[in-house]
Amino acid sequence: MKSLIVRAAVAALAALSLAGCVDSSDPIMADSQPIFGEHLRLQLYTLKKGYAHDPVQVNFTWNGGLYTRVGGGLREVSAFSAHPFEGGDYIIETVPAKKALVTEYALMHKLAEGVYQVVPIDEADADEQTRVAYCKKLDMATCRIATREQLFAFARATAARDKDSGGLVIRLPDGSEPHAPAKRRVSRSRR
Repeated sequence: MKSLIVRAAVAALAALSLAGCVDSSDPIMADSQPIFGEHLRLQLYTLKKGYAHDPVQVNFTWNGGLYTRVGGGLREVSAFSAHPFEGGDYIIETVPAKKALVTEYALMHKLAEGVYQVVPIDEADADEQTRVAYCKKLDMATCRIATREQLFAFARATAARDKDSGGLVIRLPDGSEPHAPAKRRVSRSRR
């Protein structure tokens, strides 16, 4: 059984059990950018059968290449990056805290502004031909990949599935967002 990618989601970042999911020995996605800003505060939930469970908050800070965990729960993931993918989705590339030389992947889908569903990119979502051509079985890995082409093939297969599991991620204010000026109340004069 693999470690958790994103305990309650991400982007892809929720509690995700990664049995049957793709991983790589090194990060595949290059040129990550701070697409969510310099600071990220998230409320994460595990989704099981359409219900949200196991709430946890976590804080990340952009270090120039990754969002690194700086506080809160989700100790299983030390860092992640989010990369725009097809159809408005994102590929989440995680660096687990306890598994050296293993990068895990999830797909993050926007449900509403600041609300995302995250599901592990799962080899079982792809057809047999894709699994045979692209999965290498090494050590504990169920499907070890090495290229963007392989990652994208599995990400497309996962995106085509309707899933009610994975994680729910809600972006919380982190203090860096612009504030609207306070409105003055205009008192009504007496007649």
